[in-house]
Amino acid sequence: MAADLIVKDTLFIGGDWVKPSGTDTIDVISPSTEAVFARVPDGTTADVDRAVAAARDAFDNGPWPRMAPAERADVLAALSAQIQARMQEFAEVITAENGCPVSWGVMGQVFASTMALDFFESHVRTMNFEEERAGLMGPAIVRKEPVGVVGAIVPWNVPLFVTMLKLAPALAAGCTVVLKPAPETPLDAYMLAEALQAAGLPKGVVNIVAAGREAGEHLVTHPDIDKISFTGSTAAGRRIASLCGDRLRRVTLELGGKSAAIILDDADVAATVAGLVPAGMMNNGQACVAQTRILASRNMYDEVVDAMVEAVRALKVGDPMAAETEIGPLVAERQRDRVMGYLEHGQAEGAKVAIGGGRPAGLDKGWYVEPTVFVNVDNKMKIAQEEIFGPVVAVIPYDDVEDAIAIANDSEYGLSGSVWSADAGQALDIARRVRTGTLSINGFILDFNCPFGGFKASGLGRELGAEGLGAYLEYKTISFPGAASLP
Repeated sequence: MAADLIVKDTLFIGGDWVKPSGTDTIDVISPSTEAVFARVPDGTTADVDRAVAAARDAFDNGPWPRMAPAERADVLAALSAQIQARMQEFAEVITAENGCPVSWGVMGQVFASTMALDFFESHVRTMNFEEERAGLMGPAIVRKEPVGVVGAIVPWNVPLFVTMLKLAPALAAGCTVVLKPAPETPLDAYMLAEALQAAGLPKGVVNIVAAGREAGEHLVTHPDIDKISFTGSTAAGRRIASLCGDRLRRVTLELGGKSAAIILDDADVAATVAGLVPAGMMNNGQACVAQTRILASRNMYDEVVDAMVEAVRALKVGDPMAAETEIGPLVAERQRDRVMGYLEHGQAEGAKVAIGGGRPAGLDKGWYVEPTVFVNVDNKMKIAQEEIFGPVVAVIPYDDVEDAIAIANDSEYGLSGSVWSADAGQALDIARRVRTGTLSINGFILDFNCPFGGFKASGLGRELGAEGLGAYLEYKTISFPGAASLP
């Protein structure tokens, strides 16, 4: 065992660090060196049982669901402060786990997490959890109550941020949580547990078990779980949806995307491409909201392609810990091989690689793929229809605005998108016709005050905004038939 190997030998259950029930471990492998640098327990179904039992007890008997919303908000504020105090450390740990450039990770991985936390902390302070209504037969009270024990399953690409999209509203609502991090990125969850302890969260409210697919499915089907919130692949989401459907279990799914960026002829090409390259290549292209289909009219197709190629050529590829790096390695060898397979398939279908398409020169170690721009792409091609999840974009020509909208909508996904134009009114008209959950005009952003989620195979339900909190609440009506007023 290497002297500098990071070893964790406990799980965070019931507010304490406890020994796992099994002896299997998860090796955390550096995407840039391909070497094992950390080892953590591989949670078993028995560990999931313990975690669910702790969360169940904390919900049924503990103070958290019964605290005033402002008291819960105080704990959320303390948690945000704890994470912010270790922001650089969090960013570097996540970069070590998944290869995200640390220069992007500070904002995209960590600060964005605290922004989501801060939104729900502020929102719950002013939210009315009980209201009086005039019913048809007398007065009534409508209450919003926490849904119960939540199973939260998060992916490896933005682990802390996606965790917070689930954890923050669940905690604000008064729920308790069992969190299952991805096997590739368990280390930042250990830091989160430390932050939760320091913030004063009552024991058992959040329990964390890193584990693989078997333990994850056990969590989804556990009889004491009231709701599942999952972010990941559409294939896994379909499986989880079927399991929850069989049990009539509440479920939120944030799944894949193949988002289209529509560039109109009046757009400033230089400014548009300057915004689109990071929107398509962020997090090494491993982002469900990435703008990976670039739609340009035939009138300006060559101009857009040339600008995209030059912008991508300028991207710095290398050590994700280096401040100047903009593209790092993919998370795992299987992911690199998957992306390389798409590069080969795209060319076999007749698309042309304008730049990239292989392994970066001089980077013999690590799961690197060159940032790649495909041109001469037909939207029916596999590279235009399937989520590649790597630093690969396809520039697709369109004939007119109607054709652009049809191409944008010709996808099983509907998660994100953008429209680029000097005429904001025209861009808005187009945005209203694209079947997707979030769109931006002349930029790319997720607004934490607004709902985030997808149409079609991109998922079920919404995160962020008031709607994101509503996903963790049940509505109860208490009627007083015949009464003149409420007691």
